[in-house]
Order: sequence, then C-alpha cells, then structure tokens
Amino acid sequence: MAELEAGLAGELDEVGKIMKQITSEDEACRISAATEIRRLTKTSSRNRRQLSGAVAPLVSMLRSLNSDSGEASILALVNLAVKDERNKTKIVEAGALVPLVHFLQSSNSTLQEYATAALLTLSASLPNRPTISTSGALPLLIKILVDGNPQAKIDALTALYNLSTIPENLTVILPLHPVPTLLCLLRNCRKSSKITEKCSALLELLVNFEEGRAALTAAEGGVLTIVEVLEEGSLRSREHAVGALLALCESDHNRYRDVILQEGAIPGLLQLTIQGTPKSRVKAHLLLQLLRSSRCKRSELQTGTLDSIVCNIVSNMDGDEQMGKAKKMLADMIEVSMEQSLRHLQQRAFVGRTQNGPPSC
Repeated sequence: MAELEAGLAGELDEVGKIMKQITSEDEACRISAATEIRRLTKTSSRNRRQLSGAVAPLVSMLRSLNSDSGEASILALVNLAVKDERNKTKIVEAGALVPLVHFLQSSNSTLQEYATAALLTLSASLPNRPTISTSGALPLLIKILVDGNPQAKIDALTALYNLSTIPENLTVILPLHPVPTLLCLLRNCRKSSKITEKCSALLELLVNFEEGRAALTAAEGGVLTIVEVLEEGSLRSREHAVGALLALCESDHNRYRDVILQEGAIPGLLQLTIQGTPKSRVKAHLLLQLLRSSRCKRSELQTGTLDSIVCNIVSNMDGDEQMGKAKKMLADMIEVSMEQSLRHLQQRAFVGRTQNGPPSC
C-alpha cells in the first residue's frame, strides 16, 4: 500500500512539473514539456486523463510562429486525444481548430501532415464534427487529398470519411471535384485495404448526387474501378461498391444499366448474393433485378444463355431463399462466366494503360 501511494505521489509530482513547464514563458521549456507529454500519453490512458489540464497551454502553443513549437504541440495534442473522447472535445473547445486549419495551408509539409492527423483524430468524435465542418477545413482536406504527401492523403481521406456522416458536407465536397482523386486512390491501393473501404464509402455517398454520378461515369475507367472493388475488395468495400452501382442504376435505369453491364459486373454481383454481407446481398439482388430488365440489350450480356441464367437465378432468389437450386445455379454461373469476364476486364485495363500510360493522381 505504501509503495502504491508513493508511486501515485511520484506521478502527481511529475504531472505538476510538466504543467509548470508547459506554462513557462521560455519557449524551449514549453517545447520540452510538450515532447514529454507526447511521450507519456502515447500508450497510457491514465496519463491522458492526468495531463488533460495541458490542453489549453498546448493550444496556445499552436499559435506560435515557431515551427518547432507548432510541431511539438500538435503531436502532444494528438496523443492526448487518441482514445479519449473528453480530451477530443476539450481540444476543440479550447480553440485548436483555427491554428490547425492554418497549418493545413502551410508550405511546411511536415506541419501540414501533423495538422491533418490532428483533424483526423478530432473528427473521430461525433460532437466535434459540426464544428470542424464549419471551420473551413473541408476544402483544404480535399486539396491535401490531391496534393499532400502519402500519409497526409490517407489522413485527409479518413477525416473526410468521418465528416461525410453530416449530409450537408457532401454538398460542400462535391463542387471540389473529389471523384477523380478517389478513383485514382482506388486504382493504386490494395483492394482489401482500409483506404479502399474509405474511398468506396465516399463514392457511394457522392453518387447519390447527379454531379457525383456524372463525375464517376465521365472518368476514364471509373465504373470499371468500382467493378474491380466489387470483385476483389474486402466485404465492407464490396458492400459500398455494389451500393454505388445500385445508386447509379436506380437513378436512371436506361442511362446507366448498359454502362454497368459493359464493365462485366455480373460475376461479382453473383458472388455477393452468396458471400456478401447481409446489406450487400440485398443490394446485389436489387441490382441484378434492374440489370435483367427485358429492355436490356442481349449483346451487352455477351450471350443469350448468360442472360437467361441470370434471369433464372434472380427469379429463384425472391424472399430469403439462398439455398438449394438457386445456390447451385449461382455456383455454376460463376464457374462458367468468371474466367471469361475477368479476361474481358483485364483486356480493357491493359488497353487503357497502354493508351494512356499510368494514371496520375
């Protein structure tokens, strides 16, 4: 018991010492204290609670013109905020957003990266999202998504994903033309990655607007990129990909049906009806129903037999029936058509890369 009390007393003494340093008039002393706060709060939730009183002086440090001071304070605030909802809210309430948004515009790529990481961390808190949304950060996050260094791009993407839960933000994001950049990220990252999940989720939301649909279909290989995620992505990514395709087709059946069929989406959709999440199975079922319309051009399905099989599969899958004959038909369909469809997609991708060279973000 005595040892525990001594340990707690030692911790309090250390906290008191750091708090004295962080409020010092000497800038070097404040930077040293911020560095120590960063170290102590990296993995300790208890230290985050005990050092929450450092939030206000750290936010004051953000306003310094000294880049070393700015870097040290941002990193300390990020560690204070990680896995601590109270500190996240406290940091925003202390006025951190104004200097952080300023750093997003910095020519110093390191400061820009750290500020983006801070906004990502703060945007993970639902109460903070409305305040961040009105801070002027959204256009700057899109710019970093396009022009930032690799880590800043990833953090900007995740921050935008967090902020997209506020529907009004989508109408701010869309005019900034994010769709080509999101497609570029999708083409150049692993389809099973978290980056793909975030990109796919944003695209699913954006194609609910006509401007988003136009941008997706106007981009070279835009729909094909979504189809590739549909086939190769994680379960969550595939759910968002089929949602994006369904939103296209539901918005204008005649306009987008053939575009989706031309990119060979059928095998991936059939796989989802068996292997997808509950949501993606429902979405895939609905999209297959739209794609099998009697107005559908048979030539776009490659063969009348393929069209017939798809129609029969969908007809046998009404309600909750996912077993027996329908499942066997799906398995047969995938086995027969997947190789041909994938070869078709690979040929299209090869031709596009040969003609246009590697995509640039």
